[in-house]
Amino acid sequence: MVKPRELKVKPIKNGTVIDHITANKALAVLKILGIPSKKSAVTIAMNVPSSQMGNKDIVKIEGRELAPKEVDKIALIAPQATINIVRDYEIVEKGKVDLLKQIKDILNCLNPNCITNTEEPVTTRFYVMGKKPVILRCYYCERIMDEGEIESQL
Repeated sequence: MVKPRELKVKPIKNGTVIDHITANKALAVLKILGIPSKKSAVTIAMNVPSSQMGNKDIVKIEGRELAPKEVDKIALIAPQATINIVRDYEIVEKGKVDLLKQIKDILNCLNPNCITNTEEPVTTRFYVMGKKPVILRCYYCERIMDEGEIESQL
C-alpha cells in the first residue's frame, strides 16, 4: 500500500494567521486586506476540515499585522475568526474577532435615500441584529442588510 505524501505549509516568521474563517470566505478576507496588491507572501487554505466548524478557511500573511478597522471588517463576514500575531515563528498574541453591537463608518447603507448617502456629513452606523447569520440594520433609515449585501460593501 502506498502511503499518501503529506504536504506541510511553511511557518511564517512574522505576520498574521487568520484562522476559523467561515468556509469559502478567505477570498473576501483577502479583498478586505487589499491583497494581492500589497507585497506580502500569503498562504490560503480553503474548506479545511474542522471539528468545531465542519469546514473552515485559513489565511497566513507574512510580514503584516492587521489594523483594528480591518479586524472589524473581517468580523462581519467571519464572526468566529481568530487572529494570531506571529513574531520570530512564535504566536505572541491570540484573539478572536469581536462583532460589535454597532458598526460605525465601515459600510455604506444600500438605501439611496438614506441620509448617509447625501451631501450631509453623517457617519454610517448599523446595529447588529443577528450574528448567525450576520444581519445589520441602518441606524438612520432602518434598512436591513444580510450577509451577501454586507460582503458586497466591504
